[in-house]
Amino acid sequence: MIAPAPRTHIPALLRRRVLTLRTALPGLALCAALAALAFAAHHLAGISALSPLILAILLGMALNTMHPLPPCFAPGIAFSLRYVLRGGIVLLGLQLTFGQVLSVGVSGLALILVTLLATFAFTRWLGRRMGLPAGLTDLIAAGSSICGASAVIAANTVTRARDEDVAYAIACVTIFGSASMALMPLAAPLLSLGPKAYGLWTGASIHEVAQVVAAAFQQGDQAGHFGTIAKLTRVMMLAPMVLLLGLSSRNRPKKGESLGRAPLPWFVFGFIAMVGLASTGLVPAPMRDTSTTLTQILLTVALAAMGLSTDLRKLVAAGLRPAILGAAAWVFISGLSLLLVCLTQ
Repeated sequence: MIAPAPRTHIPALLRRRVLTLRTALPGLALCAALAALAFAAHHLAGISALSPLILAILLGMALNTMHPLPPCFAPGIAFSLRYVLRGGIVLLGLQLTFGQVLSVGVSGLALILVTLLATFAFTRWLGRRMGLPAGLTDLIAAGSSICGASAVIAANTVTRARDEDVAYAIACVTIFGSASMALMPLAAPLLSLGPKAYGLWTGASIHEVAQVVAAAFQQGDQAGHFGTIAKLTRVMMLAPMVLLLGLSSRNRPKKGESLGRAPLPWFVFGFIAMVGLASTGLVPAPMRDTSTTLTQILLTVALAAMGLSTDLRKLVAAGLRPAILGAAAWVFISGLSLLLVCLTQ
């Protein structure tokens, strides 16, 4: 007699997955629509300096403030904040190679690492002295020291700060990174920096990749290319930073939770794997270009969801202290990196 085949739960699991995705569709479609609107608005005169990432969170916040969303949108917003966001961060790794890091040189790499670590430590120390929440402080520290909004939302996967804290941190890195983008090209002639030194200064200190590109290329192609590579080297540090924050967050219980509840950010290993894949040279250039666009789309959708989850009243209630912390981090990273560039180049 033939034994009956063991029963499997795969069909039931698939049904649950399909049901989850179906439930998420309204909110996911809304986030995608806001992301599309953000990309369209990015090309309008007067606001083209703002990236689609920033515009998406602003649009989401505006919509949530003007009209509270029905509950049917909540699952899709949560889906975007979790899965779409992490997918975008994993794909971000395809924009980097280990060869780019080596091209910065030993002294350039050391300068970037010292500036990054010192800025992160200084911002966390000052945030504690100012009595700011640990989660908000960590987000401002990550965004200021590594790669702006992308670092803020990546760090929040382990710090689990409030959505209002995420929005505030993104606002800080956007405002002060834009200030660097405008002021550094004006300061370059006064400081008598060569193209490579100027590019290294912008790449080691300005918050967003797009802001670095805009500032560095104003001093020529050599400065622009070197600034971009230096900035991408900072982006490479996103993975170890999130891992370290994840470990520290596991020892920082939230209200009503026990120790060790913070998740290990497994998606970071996907990011590292994508960097390794890009470093092999096996990824065709058209595929890398497509992945860059797709990364931008996924992160923009996720930030639209972040805006839809943000209560503007709570953001205003946070006051000026987080902005002061963001300003202090901006001054610190700009000044320290300039000092190190002048000493080493």
